[in-house]
Amino acid sequence: MHKREFLAAAALGASALPIQTYARTTHAPGPALLTVTGAIGKGNRAPFDPALDQMMKKQGLQFERAHVFDFAAIAALSTISMKPTLEYDGKPHALRGPLLVDVVRATGAALHDGSKLLLRAIDGYAVLVPMADIRKYRFIVATHLDGKPMPLGGLGPLWAVYDADRFPELAAKPLNERFGLCPWGLYHIEVQ
Repeated sequence: MHKREFLAAAALGASALPIQTYARTTHAPGPALLTVTGAIGKGNRAPFDPALDQMMKKQGLQFERAHVFDFAAIAALSTISMKPTLEYDGKPHALRGPLLVDVVRATGAALHDGSKLLLRAIDGYAVLVPMADIRKYRFIVATHLDGKPMPLGGLGPLWAVYDADRFPELAAKPLNERFGLCPWGLYHIEVQ
């Protein structure tokens, strides 16, 4: 290898290192939209603070370590799209976001068949979903609805959701019963 090639390769490798280290060891740069706790890696935020984590406190949460994601960190993950018929207007809508499994794995969690995810919405709605269902129904953390980021006050900014139209056992249910496992306004996941 020539000296110039060696120096170029070393510089390229060194420039990638801070980005990888940052993702593993520091807080997300924007406001945290999603907090993942429980059986995760070492986390990237401080433990639960009863004075400052007021919504979490009111919903009975406590944790020693957590991994937070801002919108950019979630959007940086590989995404998929789906077009389920939604209960709110009975029309198909385009949803896009990363697989829920990929979001949780990004925290360092070791998921297995016996794992469960407790999905919690900002309004306090919570549902415990077995990992088998998370994988089977290909849950996503939707960030976009019909090509636009989902706003707070609507179904977003994050929604744990699947394409109920693709699964006969879900599609056979009345429209208003298909999404009981899908909290909109998702802000917390506990890995069990």
